[in-house]
Amino acid sequence: MKHAENKTLKSGSAEIELLENTHKGHDIVRDSWRVLRIQSEIVDGFENLKKLTNTVSMFGSARAPVGTPAYKKSFELAKLLSTNGISVISGGGPGLMEAFNKGAQAGKEGTSVGLNIELPFEQEPNKYQDIELEFRYFFVRKLMFVRYADAYIFCPGGFGTLDELFDVITLIQTKKIQHSPVILMGKEYWSGLLGWMKKNMLENKYIDESDLLRIHTLDDPKEILDVIKEAWKE
Repeated sequence: MKHAENKTLKSGSAEIELLENTHKGHDIVRDSWRVLRIQSEIVDGFENLKKLTNTVSMFGSARAPVGTPAYKKSFELAKLLSTNGISVISGGGPGLMEAFNKGAQAGKEGTSVGLNIELPFEQEPNKYQDIELEFRYFFVRKLMFVRYADAYIFCPGGFGTLDELFDVITLIQTKKIQHSPVILMGKEYWSGLLGWMKKNMLENKYIDESDLLRIHTLDDPKEILDVIKEAWKE
């Protein structure tokens, strides 16, 4: 048990030290070295991903067991994308992330990329990655998800998936990135969230109707592929 606790502290310590205000002041020397570490992660990502084209970033739960309907459909979608020459970027871990990478390799025509993150639990790199990168810092990893994606697909997931979803639609809304397709796979799963957004955010005019029109909710992998292709033509 002691060993597990130490592993938890170690794996989360870099970002904890960066983000938490400990009220003890900050060590300028350590912070300077931390900046260099962040810089090296960015450079490593840029160098390894610079040749990617026609790429989709895919997000979904790390906790979805192999063989579940969500896993099977995620695999099917990633395989279809790869068969059509589209590369797939995932978080590199288990669950649906594994399904994305496994499907991308099965399609054979696209590159399977995993952007792994050091975490105290859940995140063990899956074995289906053509390019495997590892990050300490979430914000560097997020940069890679956005910088190299020409479309975004969100499958059922938890807080991390929602975090990435709202990051992407905020960046599009504020014109920090170009309008790329944003697709939610699973109408039943996402209907509650979309209904809440329409009732509470749209009716109160906290967002515009055009913000919601950016989001496609689909179930069929072939329809998802068609939406992506059509958007890329435009």
